[in-house]
Amino acid sequence: MAPAPARHLLLLLPLLLAAAPAGADDLVAELQSLRARSPSGVIHLTDTSVTRFLSAPASRRPYSVLLFFDAAALHSKPDLHLPQLRTEFALLAASFHDRNPGSGDLFFADIEFAESQHSFHQFGVNSLPHVRLIRPEHSTLAGSEQMDQSHFGRLADSMAEFVESRTGLEVGPIVRPPLLSRNQIILLGILFLISIPFAIKRVIEGETLLHDRRVWMAGALFVYFFSVSGGMYGIIRHTPMFLTDRSDPDKLVFFYQGSGMQLGAEGFAVGFLYTLVGLMIAGVTHLLVKVESLQTQRFAMMAVIAIGWWAVRKVIFLDNWKTGYSIHTFWPSSWRIWNHPH
Repeated sequence: MAPAPARHLLLLLPLLLAAAPAGADDLVAELQSLRARSPSGVIHLTDTSVTRFLSAPASRRPYSVLLFFDAAALHSKPDLHLPQLRTEFALLAASFHDRNPGSGDLFFADIEFAESQHSFHQFGVNSLPHVRLIRPEHSTLAGSEQMDQSHFGRLADSMAEFVESRTGLEVGPIVRPPLLSRNQIILLGILFLISIPFAIKRVIEGETLLHDRRVWMAGALFVYFFSVSGGMYGIIRHTPMFLTDRSDPDKLVFFYQGSGMQLGAEGFAVGFLYTLVGLMIAGVTHLLVKVESLQTQRFAMMAVIAIGWWAVRKVIFLDNWKTGYSIHTFWPSSWRIWNHPH
């Protein structure tokens, strides 16, 4: 039987081995294991794992980590787009792993504010969205490289450009999931084949929606409203419909003063005014001329003029309030009395 001191040493040996700092290969193997267990390849970190994997000396940290900072409490803020950016970050990670299977050079991870406030403080993060690249040469967490806001513009594609320019690793094309699953495509195909005879019968009889002029009229109005309201601009730029007032979180801001940004509500408001004037002019030229009562025509024309004047004045006022641009009235020079010879 071993002496008492030797028995104590044998009992303490596993604890000493567990407490000993892990080597570079051990950390890489552990990160690869955590990545394999994540459906998207994004490793979830906490304060403890940040200390283990990101605060280790460079000699034991031969890998880079792209870290996404998240806050579940702010997912309801439409101007931050955190859920969408988190989804795009997962697509970025999955695309990188598809092109670089088993890579130990770069890992993708996220961290949540409510459970890792200490790490947020260490990185100096005070606003979201926020992404950091921690490379082996970064000796401190605060000294790591922050992804610029411009790299969120095209979502995963612009994030990939940031990763490739900073790490020299190739992400490859972003692989996005199809809109429809295989079973859904098969079901839609079957329904389409079944509907072909019925569709042919209605086309021959002239009873389709394409034969209804009201549908064409509604489509034309939609295209016009969509155009003048800046709908395509909002889709391309991912413009929020409204913002939350910084001074009062319970208050919503629908109109933003300043030419550098346009909210969706602003475009829809101006588009409504444009469409209103267009509909009134169409009503006057196509419907009002068919009314026999002269008194009704005069009353309708006065109403159209008054509403049109209000709508145009409102558009001019909003444009001046937002951009500072003013519309001035210029009279023909021949109308000015002082220009006539005495």
